[in-house]
Amino acid sequence: MSNLQIGLASIVVILVLIQSGLHVAIALAAVSFFGVVLIRSNIDVAGTFLSLAALEAVARYSFGVIPLFVLMGLLVGISGLGRDVFAVAGQLFRGLAGGLGIATVFANAVFAAVNGTSIASASVFTRIAVPELLRSGYSRRFSVGVVAGSSVLGMLIPPSLLLILYGIIAEVSIGDLFTAGILPGIVLSLLFIATILLLARLRPGFVFADPAAGTLATSAEHLSVGDMAMKSLPVVLLILIVLGGIYGGVFTPTEAGAVGALAALIITVLRGKLGLRQFWDLLIETGRVTAAITFLIVAAHMYARLLALSGLPSQMNALIQHYELGLFAVMALYLMAVIALGTILDSSSIMLIVLPLILPVMTAFQVDLIWFGILTIIAVEVGLLTPPLGIACFVIKANLEKLDIPLNVIFAGAVPFVIAMLVMIGLVLLIPQLATALL
Repeated sequence: MSNLQIGLASIVVILVLIQSGLHVAIALAAVSFFGVVLIRSNIDVAGTFLSLAALEAVARYSFGVIPLFVLMGLLVGISGLGRDVFAVAGQLFRGLAGGLGIATVFANAVFAAVNGTSIASASVFTRIAVPELLRSGYSRRFSVGVVAGSSVLGMLIPPSLLLILYGIIAEVSIGDLFTAGILPGIVLSLLFIATILLLARLRPGFVFADPAAGTLATSAEHLSVGDMAMKSLPVVLLILIVLGGIYGGVFTPTEAGAVGALAALIITVLRGKLGLRQFWDLLIETGRVTAAITFLIVAAHMYARLLALSGLPSQMNALIQHYELGLFAVMALYLMAVIALGTILDSSSIMLIVLPLILPVMTAFQVDLIWFGILTIIAVEVGLLTPPLGIACFVIKANLEKLDIPLNVIFAGAVPFVIAMLVMIGLVLLIPQLATALL
């Protein structure tokens, strides 16, 4: 086999191994190791490449941001802040058609600013929002769909583990990525809200269990201004400490993760939500998640070295020049491939597979890699809502407890929000300033 054939075969083998159930990091590392052996005909060289990939991937100061934000997110998840934010949002949007659905989007957007993953958002708000939406007269399809759709904000609005992962793989500033994610996160939240308002007006049967009963279904909980302020204060403080510290130039992202984790710990302890045994379990879970991400990053660096040795990225550039493809044509093909992969792979797997392949191409086009990262995150997140994998939808199903809502209903409820995300991709593609204006 030629080097190019080995590179192409590696992609196919990795996809097959992942689909067969092998962990993505093991699949990437194993295929990359044996691919290098085939190209160089020397197992010692492959071993050296693997050790260098491990060293370069994690032996850096910026890597410390991962365990810190993971710990902060876990603390926020058990602190009860998500429930408080949802209660306040429900009060704010009581008078609007579909107000509690809008409150779910708003609460998810705020929660995303103190939590780094969409999966955590989906898990928290399934338990908090779905029962309340159903009690307030919303349809099953809409109740689970709005939670699934708005949960993706957790990976776009900083701090975000996917943005951190992209920053490490693409070797760009994580702080700049966090800044770039703010405006698209706000715009996507507004698109979700507009989607809910349009559905409530044009398709009330989709939103409400009994459209004839009225279109102002709201939460039964009433809060005074003082109650709203008290429930909002901890989240506002966390956002000011973490994001305000980063954008104000007080902290680096790694330092902000440490301060945010400490602040979340204090808030959780003061609210009586954390004992010594539970704190130990959180530390163990933080270590497990960090170790998993570490192996993924090491495997991704090894895979990038294999692709470079195979010459596949340079061949892609040659083909693009031969067929005279412009940037938008390449971007369209890339985004379609990412969205298609989202139907069978999880978010991190997609990024680990496609980024080492496409980044040299984008560099040849002199693309702003910060803008490209935001586009990639949004496209990857579409996969959280699309069958057959749709991890966010499976998480919601797993957290529904006694509510018997089929998986196909969850996927159907998420469709309008998938459409809104596709519109968002188009907006960022056509208006790059959405991702770069704050830089």
